[in-house]
Amino acid sequence: MRQHIFLHLIFLLLSSDLAISQVNSSRIKNQYSLSEKSVQWMREATIQQLSGCRVEGKNGIWIHTPDGVGNYKALWTRDFYYMVEYAADLMDPKEIKASIHYILSGQREDGCIPDRVNVDGKAIYSPGADHSPLADHALDNGPFMAMLVSSYVKQFEDETLFRVVEGRLRRGLDFISREESGLVYNDPKKPQCVYGFTDTVKKTGNLLFESLIYYKACREMEELCRLYNYGNPDIYKSRSENIQKNISKLMDGESGMFWAADIDCKQIDIWGSAYAVKIGITTKDQSKRISEYLISNINQIFMRGQIRHLPESDSSWNNLFISVPVGTYQNGAYWATPLAWVVPVIALQDLPLAKKILGDVIKDFQENGINECINTDYIKIPNYVASATNVYFLTR
Repeated sequence: MRQHIFLHLIFLLLSSDLAISQVNSSRIKNQYSLSEKSVQWMREATIQQLSGCRVEGKNGIWIHTPDGVGNYKALWTRDFYYMVEYAADLMDPKEIKASIHYILSGQREDGCIPDRVNVDGKAIYSPGADHSPLADHALDNGPFMAMLVSSYVKQFEDETLFRVVEGRLRRGLDFISREESGLVYNDPKKPQCVYGFTDTVKKTGNLLFESLIYYKACREMEELCRLYNYGNPDIYKSRSENIQKNISKLMDGESGMFWAADIDCKQIDIWGSAYAVKIGITTKDQSKRISEYLISNINQIFMRGQIRHLPESDSSWNNLFISVPVGTYQNGAYWATPLAWVVPVIALQDLPLAKKILGDVIKDFQENGINECINTDYIKIPNYVASATNVYFLTR
């Protein structure tokens, strides 16, 4: 075990030294014109979080937990996706591949993908405590698993893994409840948990964010099926096209933004609206309106470079699985996780503002630590890995 840890640290140190050398020698700045000092700091901080979050799981598999000091004792599907999607260049591809199998080992017979898998190998399918889940499952598990594998396969060109797991990913997507419109649907009579960064929120009816990640998962699965001439790409194509055709059912014509859902929590979804633009599902006019909305509401939805789920007009979600005080956690706090797609959408109309937001969040990280979410005199979960990886991505 000690030898494995030692080799992993050497890998991280070598990759860090190489990248710093490349930055210093080429003098290349990213599109947001950050200083080399900020770029280096963000990279080193992200390496620290990724190294600190590694814990040993069942059969000696090294897994990455959501916090950078290893307090969480499980591998979360969506959190791990963000790490791989936005910072795989700082990770060991062998560990990523092993973790993919670790999650898939917990897939249920009905196709349901785990929300997380504990260090003892036990699969948990819904947010909430292990013995008191909030629901049967989360509606984002299947799409995030498909996107996780797609991200890894594309970055490391692992055709073999894709061929091995494509059928299981398809079953995971088949399991998710959808309407004829293709949109992911949450039955108000028996609601399941939704997007994990709003898993305390009881959104029902047709769902925005969950439909968007389902769309993206299908687009990426289609692409890999065609690339490797494997599976049935037309099924994924049909599903993504159906969602694209019907996503405007959730559009609020007055604001130009999307509703989070169309029954419970029919409220403007800041994160989801920006994500819709980033993944290319919106029209040119819709993209422009969403970008302009974010810019015009900058002072109401941002704090120290981090962003709320809801507009200022909504202090709280309309329906929750559990009580969450207003202004805290998923019910009004400010997060760094969505900046990976929010900042580029703002940059479409106002690049200097996008640069300022990125500078503000890095400054907050440096002064107050890398936290899951913040508010005035409020911090939740220091050393939060997705906050680091998703901001790091913008500095690459």
